[in-house]
Amino acid sequence: MAQLFEVHPDNPQPRLLKQAVALLHKGGILAVPTDSSYALVCHLDDKAAVDALRRIRGVDDKHHLTLLCRDLSELAAYARVDNRQYRLLKSATPGPYTFILEASKEVPRRVSHPSRKTIGLRVPEHTTLLELLALHGAPLLATTLIAPGDDMPMNDPAEIRERFEHQLAGVIDAGACPLEPTTVVDICGEEPELIREGRGDLARIGL
Repeated sequence: MAQLFEVHPDNPQPRLLKQAVALLHKGGILAVPTDSSYALVCHLDDKAAVDALRRIRGVDDKHHLTLLCRDLSELAAYARVDNRQYRLLKSATPGPYTFILEASKEVPRRVSHPSRKTIGLRVPEHTTLLELLALHGAPLLATTLIAPGDDMPMNDPAEIRERFEHQLAGVIDAGACPLEPTTVVDICGEEPELIREGRGDLARIGL
């Protein structure tokens, strides 16, 4: 059964987060809170974990997965970013935005979009998740936790654990988080293209 890690929302216990990171290194999938909604996360370089993440979410390889990064400098290592894109990213990070960018060579080809070679990237504004990323020491591959057949993300840790008890290694409970996915913006072209309007304010990114 999936482990439940109940952590303090403002001062998450490192001991518990280290246990969660250990599950990631063993190929486990975690459900984690973010500044938008709950997300599924796994180790970027673990093919079996990535395949399991897609199965749980019910998506194929054409669905953009997202790299959760600790900061903008880490994000820039996994995407090709020019000066215009960097200014836009700087104005909206950290925050509930996912940016579609051209993946760098640091991103395994199996996790980028098969034809466009793009990937979603974001820097969340959530204390527990940022601590988890720091202890993990690298970005985590993620997707919004929307159960197959549902329209809205899941937000109740106990319900998530019950529904996916045999598919997840763990669930991190840091209290309630918003019940709304990120705003997704494709910034590969000359002008930003809105893919999905979510929690992120469009005015902050000039849309």
